[in-house]
Amino acid sequence: MDNRQAFEPREIVQEDDANLRITWADGQICRYRAPQLRRMCPCAQCVNEWTGERILRAEAVSDDLTIKDIQLVGRYALSFRWSDGHEAGIYSFRYLRQLCDAGATDEVSEKDGGTDAA
Repeated sequence: MDNRQAFEPREIVQEDDANLRITWADGQICRYRAPQLRRMCPCAQCVNEWTGERILRAEAVSDDLTIKDIQLVGRYALSFRWSDGHEAGIYSFRYLRQLCDAGATDEVSEKDGGTDAA
């Protein structure tokens, strides 16, 4: 499997109002919590376009934040509408996978066949 295919989701599941699970084409399973995803929003309102500096302060996002809606953007990204009203960010599949690989998600990622405490 080439590296590009690793960034293609096989399954996207909104488990509840605050949790998202993506199973990637290479079998990696990543779980995302709404507050963590919102804090990592890549839009120009949350990140300075020129410097790359994060404008959104993590403490400004409530731990009770939820996902109100998820939309597929073409074949390359997801867009979220959050309970705080924000909806400007486009999260590319590559970005979502990088967040998981970098440990920026709440739960440890796992490969298919791994143990799952859920």
